[in-house]
Amino acid sequence: MYKVFVNDRPLFLTNEIVKETDFQLFLLESVDIHQLIVKMFQNKIQKAYLYHPDEKEIMKMLKEKIPVNKAGGGLVYNKKGEVLFILRNGKWDLPKGGIEKGEEIDQTAIREVEEETGVAGLKINKKLQKTYHVFIRNGRYKLKIVHWFEMQTDFEGTPMPQEEEGIEKVAWLNPDEIKEALKNSFENIKLLFEAKSS
Repeated sequence: MYKVFVNDRPLFLTNEIVKETDFQLFLLESVDIHQLIVKMFQNKIQKAYLYHPDEKEIMKMLKEKIPVNKAGGGLVYNKKGEVLFILRNGKWDLPKGGIEKGEEIDQTAIREVEEETGVAGLKINKKLQKTYHVFIRNGRYKLKIVHWFEMQTDFEGTPMPQEEEGIEKVAWLNPDEIKEALKNSFENIKLLFEAKSS
């Protein structure tokens, strides 16, 4: 199953019919994906399941209907085991950004973390899951697929927020502070931490 966040609300792409009742179920053959996305942005639908026997087929259709924006990001640990967070538009987030021509996705993740936070000396430990969310730019919907990497750094300088990207603050947060920050974060960021604790 894929979880795609639309306006921070879940759209599940699934090959299972579930018996829950607090959501709307749509069949891939009969749904207008674009209309579904619009309704989720207008808060008319809080949670939806999109069903097809082959969930990869649903993702393929979604990518055909909505342009894909590929990005890389980092879940970065320092020597104290704290995680690097950024505050943007009043919400806690992890550093990430779009891929550039000719770049490998792991290079994108490292470059974006360095640009957005000023933190250097990054080493990738492992690849984490991908997250999916739909956003609006210039009146057009885009599907952002973020490839996340767990990283480590010995960096001891002062992190510097990339202000032209709207980043207000960069901070190293300990486990208790992370719990607090996630209350004011995005669903796809919470997913990364849920996956770590399970």
